[in-house]
Amino acid sequence: MRKKSNSRRVNSLSQQPSMASSYACSSRFLLHYRKISALVFFILVVCLIVVLNTSLRKEGVSRSDVPSNRLYTVEVVNEFPHDPDAFTQGLLYAENDTLFESTGMNGASSVRKVTLQTGKVKAIQRMPYSDFGEGLTLLGDRLIQVTWRQSTGYIYDRHNLSKFEKFRHDMPDGWGLATDGKILYGSDGSSTLYQIDPQTMKVVKKQIVNYQGDEVHRLNELEYVYDEVWANVWMTDCIARISQTDGSVLGWILLPNLREGLLHNLKKQIDVLNGIAWDRDGDRLFVTGKLWPKLYEIKLHPLKTPFNGDIKQMCMPPAFPFP
Repeated sequence: MRKKSNSRRVNSLSQQPSMASSYACSSRFLLHYRKISALVFFILVVCLIVVLNTSLRKEGVSRSDVPSNRLYTVEVVNEFPHDPDAFTQGLLYAENDTLFESTGMNGASSVRKVTLQTGKVKAIQRMPYSDFGEGLTLLGDRLIQVTWRQSTGYIYDRHNLSKFEKFRHDMPDGWGLATDGKILYGSDGSSTLYQIDPQTMKVVKKQIVNYQGDEVHRLNELEYVYDEVWANVWMTDCIARISQTDGSVLGWILLPNLREGLLHNLKKQIDVLNGIAWDRDGDRLFVTGKLWPKLYEIKLHPLKTPFNGDIKQMCMPPAFPFP
């Protein structure tokens, strides 16, 4: 019995170094594991702080109230000569590189047929001194034009501009005109977009053009493009793409580079961007401005980088103080 007991004790004593060694190894492993865990946790915290700081910096510097895919810049595809004395109020593309244009200013107002490539006036009908020419659109063979500060306009035979008749409309004023081939769209310098029956010239529908809950005032020259109504906003370098369904702004086309480029290279004073024309068959877009010596064919590009400005400040001036 004593031998057996001693034997167990000897065996137990002989195992103690092995157990101690295992315990030491386990302790070292746990210590090493804790060190690694602490290091990983520290690295994750640092990464999180860096990401948050970067995000906050971006939010502070590049925050935009407009998703980038609703903003468009333009690429100039072609430049064409344009009469530098033409105070452009209405512009449209007919066919075969032919434009029709309405010009303003008392004593200088006209409707003209222009060759795109050369800018030469092929035909012109001058207006009485009392008339200030404004928006222009083409429906069939009828060129329809409105005048400023009057509820009147003219309908011309597109093949003979000397043949015309006067009409009255329901808008408080006449600024812009466009058509989808069925009805007319009109503007009066306010935030209202009018739909007009082309036979009776009566307003059949009104919509308030709005963007993010605010009205878009000073709607000027109009064009019907891609089933949308596009509008120059007077005294800005912006074109609003407007839903014909509810009057909401679907996007903004930003064109400050065109006017700034002209100002940099010209000594003569120019006026604002005004005039949009669309070649439906060739899918070409043209823009110009009042007293601009050039007409541009442009191509749109969605803005791919964050917009750093305030689109409302840039493209939405206050309401025009009508007298």
